[in-house]
Amino acid sequence: MEGVGPVQSIGHRNRPSYALLRSFECAARHDSFTQAAEELHLTQSAVSRQVKELEEMIGVTLFRRVGRRVSLTEAGKQFAADLAVDLENLKQSVVRAIAAGERNSTLRVGILPTFASRWLIPRLAGFVKDHPNIEIRLETRTVPFDLTRERFDVAIHFGRANWPDARMNKLFNEEMLPVASPTFRDVYLITEPVRLAAAPLLHLITRESAWIDWFALKGISDKRLLGGRHFDQFSMIISAAASSLGAALLPKYLIETELERGILIPLSDTPLKTHNSYFVVSAAGDVNAQVNAFTRWLISTARRTMTMART
Repeated sequence: MEGVGPVQSIGHRNRPSYALLRSFECAARHDSFTQAAEELHLTQSAVSRQVKELEEMIGVTLFRRVGRRVSLTEAGKQFAADLAVDLENLKQSVVRAIAAGERNSTLRVGILPTFASRWLIPRLAGFVKDHPNIEIRLETRTVPFDLTRERFDVAIHFGRANWPDARMNKLFNEEMLPVASPTFRDVYLITEPVRLAAAPLLHLITRESAWIDWFALKGISDKRLLGGRHFDQFSMIISAAASSLGAALLPKYLIETELERGILIPLSDTPLKTHNSYFVVSAAGDVNAQVNAFTRWLISTARRTMTMART
């Protein structure tokens, strides 16, 4: 121990673990085992035991112990200073390794066309700013994605959480709001659901029953609600509604700009909540750093979107 001779030789198997070094560094920084325990979410006795183990391993007394108080010895002060530098170097090495892993890497993202143009792309600059070395390659599909056959790294999936052998994280549930242009509303005098039912309606081919489901919430049932103009993409319905061709049921997060500018206006405060959701999907067990970074960013951004939608 301190003052009794040189530091003993440390063999490969007896090198201090990161846990021991971390406990010592934290205790040295706080000059307290108790505060170190709070920071590390350990018990005070666990920190004391790990520091003691480190001292015995290197053959040097690092702390003086007087009752419940501790203070660094001169050897402890020197070791703490050296260790702080080493840990910072280790941290920077990890950061550089992550950056190197991202450098010039391409992330292939399969995505629905309207979701890409209306929701993702207007927000994508935030991800690019934080991850300049990840090149995003967006590829749109209107049919279900096949992660294995098409070699997508990530896909934005719409539907239910029933994709086998995949890791799925929900972005948000689908809620559709009846909207129209101000001109359309005024021409058809839409002040209540009954008047809306008599006006031309716009339909998405993959959501043929959406209007029937919405009107059912208002106690209205009529097969004629299936009539009107039909489109196979939300982007076309948005343009059609803005052009006063009919009223549309649309997800609010796809028409944020039109609502803000008054191009489209809500015809009711009652949304249609479907059983489907948007998910970010990647292969099960994938530990790719780029995939994980993009997934975390999508989830965080989606949460902000939903928070703003409620205000």
